[in-house]
Amino acid sequence: MASQLIDQHREKAEIYHGDTLCKQKSIELLSEMELPKGLLPLSDMEEVGYNRETGFVWLKQKKSTEHIFRKISRKVSYGSEITAFVEPRKFKKLSGVKSKELLIWITLSDIYIDNPSSGKITFMTPAGLSRTFPVSAFDLEEDEGAAKEAEKEKKKKEEEAAMV
Repeated sequence: MASQLIDQHREKAEIYHGDTLCKQKSIELLSEMELPKGLLPLSDMEEVGYNRETGFVWLKQKKSTEHIFRKISRKVSYGSEITAFVEPRKFKKLSGVKSKELLIWITLSDIYIDNPSSGKITFMTPAGLSRTFPVSAFDLEEDEGAAKEAEKEKKKKEEEAAMV
């Protein structure tokens, strides 16, 4: 099903290949759509496509992956093909993404930020159930690691200065 949808939107799409370029383009897309840059922590990406006319996006990775968003203690599964229609602050008709709630996997169909000033992002299921989390829980983890390193370095310098 996802492959058929991709084929329909492929003609006028921007298409990128290779893990490094695909990661960069997926982060650029999230940024352009005003969504958190860590929302799609995919690995071994093979292809990213974006048809600006229709708003259709697809991401292909070699195999399904799981990621734990530590700040909210949620495990998310990303299929080998992820598709969605995008618009500012919103993924609609999302496929290929599931979240673990208690002991079951729940399919996600929409991700959106209604009010950017609220600092909240909402995840919706096809049944209309939703859950809201802080946007900051989906920040890029590399940025977080770099910030922690900078903080450690700052403390180390302060301690050295205090010793002198």
